[in-house]
Amino acid sequence: MTRPYPPEPFRIKVTESIRLIPPEAREAALKEAGYNLFSMKAEDIFIDLLTDSGTGAMSQEQWAALMRGDESYAGARSYHRLKAAVEDIFGFKYFVPTHQGRAAENILAACLVKPGDLIPSNMHFDTTDANIRARKGRPANLVIDEAHDPANPHPFKGNMDIAKLKAFIAKYGREKIPFGMITVTNNAGGGQPVSMENLKQVADVYHEAGIPFFIDAARYAENCYFIKERELGYKHVSIKDIAREMFSLADGMTMSAKKDAIVNIGGLLCLNDESLFQDIRNELILREGFPTYGGLAGRDLDAMAVGLYEGLDEAYLAYRLGQTAYLAARINDAGIPTIQPAGGHGVYVNAGAILPHLPNYEFPAQALAVELYREGGIRGVEIGSVMFAYLDPETNAWNYPKLELLRLAIPRRTYTQSHMDCVADSLAEIKTRADKIRGYKFTYAPELLRHFTARFEPLNM
Repeated sequence: MTRPYPPEPFRIKVTESIRLIPPEAREAALKEAGYNLFSMKAEDIFIDLLTDSGTGAMSQEQWAALMRGDESYAGARSYHRLKAAVEDIFGFKYFVPTHQGRAAENILAACLVKPGDLIPSNMHFDTTDANIRARKGRPANLVIDEAHDPANPHPFKGNMDIAKLKAFIAKYGREKIPFGMITVTNNAGGGQPVSMENLKQVADVYHEAGIPFFIDAARYAENCYFIKERELGYKHVSIKDIAREMFSLADGMTMSAKKDAIVNIGGLLCLNDESLFQDIRNELILREGFPTYGGLAGRDLDAMAVGLYEGLDEAYLAYRLGQTAYLAARINDAGIPTIQPAGGHGVYVNAGAILPHLPNYEFPAQALAVELYREGGIRGVEIGSVMFAYLDPETNAWNYPKLELLRLAIPRRTYTQSHMDCVADSLAEIKTRADKIRGYKFTYAPELLRHFTARFEPLNM
């Protein structure tokens, strides 16, 4: 019998108690946190869907690997075990470990981005965007138009628009573009995948222009599974072989290993250019640590080496994407729109459609995130104007994202189907009072990555 949503390909060995605190305590916690769910105490959260980054459950093999960790400062066995896994899966000539993905992005930007440079991608996520801006560069998002239509069923809504990319390069010139990127899966656009055909086209355009091509590979294994399921010619190809083909197209990659390597901490920066590698190693030593540990303990390197392979397991990936599809379907059954089709690592609720009475500058996705915690003790994250609106330096006008989304990122191997039902039921209850939900305004916001530390207060209706 084929099940529409595969059961978990594991059984639970260790549990952690969670509790739903009373409504009045939830209200007090929101106020204390300045209505920013990043600022809340984890003990006050019942179901935590803030992020899938570093929040998954490690396997018994990963926990065993921790005990094999070699804490030698230089040249540890743990590093060489990770090196073997990285070379086997990704195929790049050189790599350095980092403490997480944003550190890899920071080092790459420090080595390559100059003031006024432009970095194209399908859609940069928050830390990539911020690391480019911190070097006075400008990120550019050139995703296909279908990505901005939540109901469009396009199977690869993470694809780069090739015509837009060619026009962008023609307009600004190679000398202003030190490297180009693409994010797989496309986190900012709903966890949507990129096709292999599109990756080949993007690589051709970059390389014809002499522009190095880097992949933001945080959720590459999920993307590879979508390719296997949806793209002609890949049904009988292994996930590992799809990954090798994907990375053979690129000159390098950044990766937060806290996603598809299923670890609590860690990242990678891989590349083929020896000269750039030397610059990257020097920058790494300055900011992260020696090149064979990169800001991590040896035990973290070993857990990552094991997790990289576990993240490629097809039974795990079928369960992983099935759980996301299940939650999306339950939410849709309640008449609540989400980005279609369901993405890889999370469900993206169309907050702008649920709260049409709130304009961008009153942060409808943030309002929905607050209301979901208020209703069920559930923590999601705003992917909208709090995270991505910016003041355009050329026009001095605010540029708002096309979509206001509440992301419900599902930690790996952590929550059950009953937890997903609880989330869907809470959203259904919120829908009955949606017209009464108020917007929010900043009481504090930093220039970059403001969603992490901003504070808010509710507006009067």
